[in-house]
Amino acid sequence: SRNLLQQLPKVRLQNAQRLLRQQATQARPQPPITNRVALRCGGLTLGLGMGMGVAWRKWTAHCEGNRLAGVVQQTLEEVEAAAEQPQFDWRRLWAYLEPHLWELIGAICAALVVAFINIRIPNLLGELVNTLARYANTYVKDPINNNFVKDVSKPASNLLSLYMLQSGFTFVYIYLLSRIGEQMAARMRQDLFKQLVLQDIEFYDEHRTGELVNRLTADVQDFKTSFKQFIAHGLRSGAQLIGGSISLFMISPHMAAIALASVPCVVMFMSYLGRKLRTLSKRSQAQSERATGVCEEALSNIRTVRSSACEYREMQLFESETNEAARLAQELGYGIAVFQGLTNFFLNTLILSTLFMGGHLMSMESLTPGALMAFLVASQGVQRSLAQGSVLLGTMIRGMTAGTRIFEYLALQPKVELLRGYIIPQERLHGELRFEHVSFAYPMRPDQLVLKDFSLTLHPGQTVALVGASGSGKSTIAALLERFYEPSSGHIKLDGYKLADISPYWLRANVLGFIEQQPVLFGTSILENVRYGKPDATPEDVYAASKLAQSHEFVEALPEGYQTHVGERGTQLSGGQRQRIAIARALVKNPRVLILDEATSALDATSESEVQKALDTAVQNRTTLVIAHRLSTIRNADLIVVLDQGCIVEVSLQYKLFILVFYFDFYLQSGKHDELMAKRGLYYDLVRQQERRELQDQVQAVEKATA
Repeated sequence: SRNLLQQLPKVRLQNAQRLLRQQATQARPQPPITNRVALRCGGLTLGLGMGMGVAWRKWTAHCEGNRLAGVVQQTLEEVEAAAEQPQFDWRRLWAYLEPHLWELIGAICAALVVAFINIRIPNLLGELVNTLARYANTYVKDPINNNFVKDVSKPASNLLSLYMLQSGFTFVYIYLLSRIGEQMAARMRQDLFKQLVLQDIEFYDEHRTGELVNRLTADVQDFKTSFKQFIAHGLRSGAQLIGGSISLFMISPHMAAIALASVPCVVMFMSYLGRKLRTLSKRSQAQSERATGVCEEALSNIRTVRSSACEYREMQLFESETNEAARLAQELGYGIAVFQGLTNFFLNTLILSTLFMGGHLMSMESLTPGALMAFLVASQGVQRSLAQGSVLLGTMIRGMTAGTRIFEYLALQPKVELLRGYIIPQERLHGELRFEHVSFAYPMRPDQLVLKDFSLTLHPGQTVALVGASGSGKSTIAALLERFYEPSSGHIKLDGYKLADISPYWLRANVLGFIEQQPVLFGTSILENVRYGKPDATPEDVYAASKLAQSHEFVEALPEGYQTHVGERGTQLSGGQRQRIAIARALVKNPRVLILDEATSALDATSESEVQKALDTAVQNRTTLVIAHRLSTIRNADLIVVLDQGCIVEVSLQYKLFILVFYFDFYLQSGKHDELMAKRGLYYDLVRQQERRELQDQVQAVEKATA
């Protein structure tokens, strides 16, 4: 079990824990500890005195060690977080409805007209039945001297007119609601996508991409469908229920009182069951979101899945998640089915009681056949309205749950606003970077400092290389420069301005050029991929940047040149070609500062040589921060800084620099490769380890070639 947990990603730990608990339960048959017993034990231990049903939901089981024993833990923070469930935001819904207010009023009026017509139809049917009943015997006795056609044509023509009006107004309100729903859903998707894109990187560390996509697609679709159905059918059914009930009392107060006596009980039962089903609906949609996340993650990383032979593991994990989602959805369907079944039983007994009571009144000549017919049709209208209400209950619950989840993300505000901050005048922008006592811990691990009191100065045009073992904090420095995160303490300055006071959007769009180890290309043309770094760049700008990146020649050699589509994530290009396209994308905006995060570590020797030529050209006259894995690529750096556990442990002795910040003196030794090698410190050990690995790789390659 320990090995299984180590192989699974952290984001799937919860799912693996559930599977392991199920396996452990099957392997060790013993009397299970029920929720009630476990809750009482935990409640006595912590002394919280909480109710059984509420407290159990707040427990968390953690997998520890080899899973021979489960450890149940509970904290006050988890209790408070679980208690704070997001509520449906009616004010935000109104903000989306307000631009379509007149269309909504028109749709509501049209729906009410249809409801009024449906209420009026039973009365006209009753008049028609009375006319037919009156002529049932007289027509045979005197087939000539009667006004049958004239008497029947009046209620019949009135009915035909109402049917035509009903069709017309039905078209109006359905069309208007469709317009409102689609426009509102489109705006909601746009706002949600905008809000997601503007969130901090910390937000994406905590949430899976599949879950976010699910809210953009499935939740918005559920909310739109529920809104349209509730207005279209709910409003009409409600109006018909009220109007039909009034009609029933006007036709026969005694029968109406008997027929509608139990309606309040049904409404109360509907409200009670609705609260229960809303909770179940939230759980069902959250589980469906997790299943979507597993699917999206597996498909987006299909090459890793295939190369690791993990297809069946992904199938099993997705099957487990979808089965759980199906189980929760079935529970929700069970609750709705119970309600609809009981409602239908009530409505059918209502019809039987109406027929019995109506027949009794007709036998006493207290009710005409037409009145009984009108009462039956009106009661059927009330029946349909109640039945429609039971169906709309499930739709409304799902829609409100989806709306709550959407509005929850729409209310999020990023900690770092994209456009707020200074813009450094061009004449003052030189590219000097200064780290002053910077310490940092990732938000997901606040107790583990990645950088500790880090101080360093990068002068304009200087190339500074950061080296060190994995986890020493090299890439974290690049992330802080990009303002993906904010330092826990200390400051980073650009030409004397605090980075925290500078507009992040302007900083990334005009000052920083970032080239990472695994560049991501979009599934469009090479031209658009290069232009992505500067959307208003001309084709000439793209060609110039491509020449600097040593990519112009191979792009021109392609059949479609710069219009060549690179495939999803650039899979139609080699690693070296993708890297050079990424370099061109960074250079097209002519950045003053260039950040190279292990830009050649994933390439073979030939591709590395080509990319290194491009980088040597790119760094000229730019302040450059190089995060190096292959130490052979940074021998010519102006300054080499060796990191270990977030601290500077070695620099060379070429020259000395004193910096006075916050009344403290910091002594930094700086220099190049040979001087650090002469010190025989950590840098020396890293170089020797890498040389040994490269030598072993060469020997293995020769042995394979000669075998």
